[in-house]
Amino acid sequence: MLVDAHCHLDFAHFDGDRTEVFKAAKAVGVAHFVVPGTTRSRWQQVLALAERADTSVCLGLHPYFVEQHQEVDIAALDHMLSHYSEVVAVGECGIDGRFSDTLEAQWYYFDAQLALAKQHGLPVVVHCVQANDQVAKRLRQLKLPKAGLIHAFSGSIEQATKFLDLGFKLGLGGAVTYERARRLHRTVAALPDNAFVLETDSPDMPLSGYQGMRNEPCRISQICAVVSKLRGQSENHVAAQSSATATQLFDLNFTKC
Repeated sequence: MLVDAHCHLDFAHFDGDRTEVFKAAKAVGVAHFVVPGTTRSRWQQVLALAERADTSVCLGLHPYFVEQHQEVDIAALDHMLSHYSEVVAVGECGIDGRFSDTLEAQWYYFDAQLALAKQHGLPVVVHCVQANDQVAKRLRQLKLPKAGLIHAFSGSIEQATKFLDLGFKLGLGGAVTYERARRLHRTVAALPDNAFVLETDSPDMPLSGYQGMRNEPCRISQICAVVSKLRGQSENHVAAQSSATATQLFDLNFTKC
């Protein structure tokens, strides 16, 4: 059994064949999907996927779209978290250091969402690019009771340890499939069994050999194969352990799957 712990299946990229995408993933053993929110305008599309027994959802404001966010969106998110019990986490939220001109606004919305996660007792799904040390420092200050997921982690084992010490799990995706990602490979090999989950970030974060193509949850089986090789473990072990970690992190319910 596999869990894709981070995939944007609400995106328009899948409007033409979403049912087939789910079927293809099921065919390779994916039992559950976690879909994060990115902007307020897409929350309803995300929540619509929560009607599926095999899908859990998160709601949040992504730093990449920070110029679309408004201050009222924070109050709206608070309202949604209070009224939709199917939401399993706050996110995707965080900091993207590649966009230095919007960092002040990014930190404003990130801090506001961290506060909501603490208030509602939910984990957070964190987008962290070129900001591992700064984000780890902020998370250490807040001491979130449910911690969360550092999505698409690609840092060193030292940076990984900072997040793990705070109770966070690391998302491993397409980046591990590239031969040039040697630092990440060393990190993956050194992680404890319960430190990571597998994710595709579909339709983004393509695997090696699929550059320029739409990413899909069915490719998580290939990510699992690479991770298992790096760790010297069987694919069944990595699949079972990462799925158990995702289940615990997001309190997933498989009773109807």
